[in-house]
Amino acid sequence: MKSFIWNIKVLLFLLPIIVLGQTPKKEYAKLSYDELRDLYFANEKNKTVQEQCAQAYLAKASKENIPIRKAKANYQFALLYYKTDTNKAIMYLDSVIKYSQNTGDKFFPAGAYCEKADLLKKQFKFKEALMNYNLAEKTAFKTNIDYYYIVREYVGTTKSEDLGDFKEALDIYKECYKYYKSKDVRSSKYARDYQSIIFGIADCYKSLHNIDSTTYYNKLGYRESHITKNEEYKYLFVLNEGANQVVGKNYKVGLDSINKALPKMIEYNNTLNVLAGYYYLGKAYEGLGKKILATENFIKVDSINNVTKEITTEFIDGYPYLISYYKNLGDKENQLKYITAYMEIDSTLQKNYKELNKLVHKEYDIPRLISDKEALIESLGKDKIKTYWGLVFLFLITIGVGGFGIYQYKLKKRYRSRFKKIMKETAMIGDNEIELNNEKEIKIAETKIDVGIAEELVNQILEKLDDFEKRKGYLESNITVQMLSTTFETNSKYVSKIVNVYKGKTFTQYINDLRVEYAVTLLQENKMLRKYTIQALALEFGFNNAESFSTAFYKKTGIKPTYFIKELDSVV
Repeated sequence: MKSFIWNIKVLLFLLPIIVLGQTPKKEYAKLSYDELRDLYFANEKNKTVQEQCAQAYLAKASKENIPIRKAKANYQFALLYYKTDTNKAIMYLDSVIKYSQNTGDKFFPAGAYCEKADLLKKQFKFKEALMNYNLAEKTAFKTNIDYYYIVREYVGTTKSEDLGDFKEALDIYKECYKYYKSKDVRSSKYARDYQSIIFGIADCYKSLHNIDSTTYYNKLGYRESHITKNEEYKYLFVLNEGANQVVGKNYKVGLDSINKALPKMIEYNNTLNVLAGYYYLGKAYEGLGKKILATENFIKVDSINNVTKEITTEFIDGYPYLISYYKNLGDKENQLKYITAYMEIDSTLQKNYKELNKLVHKEYDIPRLISDKEALIESLGKDKIKTYWGLVFLFLITIGVGGFGIYQYKLKKRYRSRFKKIMKETAMIGDNEIELNNEKEIKIAETKIDVGIAEELVNQILEKLDDFEKRKGYLESNITVQMLSTTFETNSKYVSKIVNVYKGKTFTQYINDLRVEYAVTLLQENKMLRKYTIQALALEFGFNNAESFSTAFYKKTGIKPTYFIKELDSVV
């Protein structure tokens, strides 16, 4: 859903901003309303200045007794508390509504009703939220018909995404669609809202499993967003069509679309649709019977949910799959981990989405989950008792090591030095190649090396290895020298020997180094990846588990990936 704050700022406040310097507090009273507003929004990272601007704005409005100015001052206070204190923000929005009644303003009180509805939704008070949307509709219908249909879209989004009432949401979206069709839908004024409505219609049809209608509107949205050069929306429609094909069990077609769109969602930091992309990749691989790939993608969904805590009922089916997968492997710890995560989601649904609980209980009822969880905890507890005395012994040894603190200090210093070296070397090397710790691959251009293989065949294999690196084939988690040799249509012994001689390392080390080099580059470029767990990152870069990723990363760089990410966050 589009953020309403974004719309209000665009429509009301983000006029050409006069960037003012830091104004002494005593001088604020001399500024005009427009200057105070501009100074407020020019200091979005300085809450102290914003509060002083809002206070000056309110004082000026109160002195002159202008109701709509009082309303806009209270709106500025509401924005200050929007993310930190929901109840306080609602209190200020109520003041906005009070002062803007019957003023004839184009955006208030309709905008304040919508803001309040959005905050009530965050508190899972959907009935009250819809009541406020309804009040916004009534006001906007009289003062700003364009904004009326924006509010109608918010109602449709609440019905579909929060309450699961797809048929009613579809009727609302079609009402908005009819309105926008009477406008210039390719103008900057209407294009984005029109495309958003098309996406809402397509998404509802997808949820109702109407595959053909979903495809029709996804294609329409793709065409419109392409014409208006809205790349994010264009790939959002590609992603939605991929998900639609997965719902229709056309798994390979779905995979193709999702793999095209997902990198763009990551690029635009569209977190919730990144989660959606990984979820539908998981469902596609599940449908194709590729259990490991399905598991990898469902783990990524969980990793993102651990950060955002915003997973919806549409994307929770991966948890029963993970529970069953690890149960069949006899992996009690991971089975317990995902049972616990699944139960936490159910608890949220029980509390906030009571009418949707049937979706959670489709495969696992809660009493069964509780029983399984208790049994796993008991089993793991017995395993831990067996190692208790060993842990005590290790603890005593640790206490006895007097130089532990000194060792840690030196280790930290060494890690920091290695991190700086990595950053320096990365900055000096082009986009297509990364060399860490001054390790250079052995590349022979004109010098002939007798490896017991025909020179022509050697050159062919080297060219294929170069192409393999360029298309990042090393990210496939199950790649082996035998598989690569089959792809190259040659003998595995030849490939292994050429890698040994010309790359100066074993095949396994060659693959792992390429993955680590790619990880170093991507982690610097993509902040969102740094939020992933090490397990999810391992899968992202072609490793089978967190341990193998960490080991390879340390062997290549001399530091652990957790330390590298932590240092990146502190400097980048």
